[in-house]
Amino acid sequence: MADQGKPHGGTVVTADEAESHRRGLMLVLSSPSGAGKSTIARLLLEREDNLELSISVTTRPRRTSEIDGVHYHFITRERFEQMRDRGELLEWAEVHGNYYATPRDPVEKALGEGRDVLFDIDIQGTFQLYDRMREDVVSVFILPPSIAEMKSRLHRRAEDTQEVILRRLKTAVGEMRHWTEYDYVVVNEDLSRAYEAVRAILKAERHKRARSAAIGPFIEGMVGDLEGELSGEG
Repeated sequence: MADQGKPHGGTVVTADEAESHRRGLMLVLSSPSGAGKSTIARLLLEREDNLELSISVTTRPRRTSEIDGVHYHFITRERFEQMRDRGELLEWAEVHGNYYATPRDPVEKALGEGRDVLFDIDIQGTFQLYDRMREDVVSVFILPPSIAEMKSRLHRRAEDTQEVILRRLKTAVGEMRHWTEYDYVVVNEDLSRAYEAVRAILKAERHKRARSAAIGPFIEGMVGDLEGELSGEG
């Protein structure tokens, strides 16, 4: 049977309850194009319990490999402007001439229910999340092992024109200058090792003291029980 404690209010809090009754966290992955961020995100979603993807809305055209409602919600610029003006977006950014944004309500609902939310977003979006919900955010900046490998990955993807690839490389210069503003940095030279590093970050952050509303009562209960036993022996 799990250990349990009874705080002075009289409510019993078990070890399982102390661990499970916590606020969810926002795991943010950012990177320059070609660093492998999306692959790491996919592996986390496949293998981690209690982790769900924040599905962004975007005004960019859908790629042939993408499914509406799974990879993004593809919307018009008019619809995006309506959501922005009504305060329905937690963050938004313009990237390569298109808009990307995170709807507010699904994220706040998930965190309140103790579910973790994964964000595959750019630097602009990350900083907006910092402004609004910094204590909930765990940010990881993912880097490629070299510029040559980054260029190779972009070409192998075969989804962008040469002009778009060049634009992404130019954008990467500015993006990489912000690495110091992230909580963690992971270099994706080997996919398996990079994934395990991000997974370890997630697991450690889930046990952060400030995320559990029940850990305090649980500990107070154990202390009260121990004090009672010691006083009885006296």
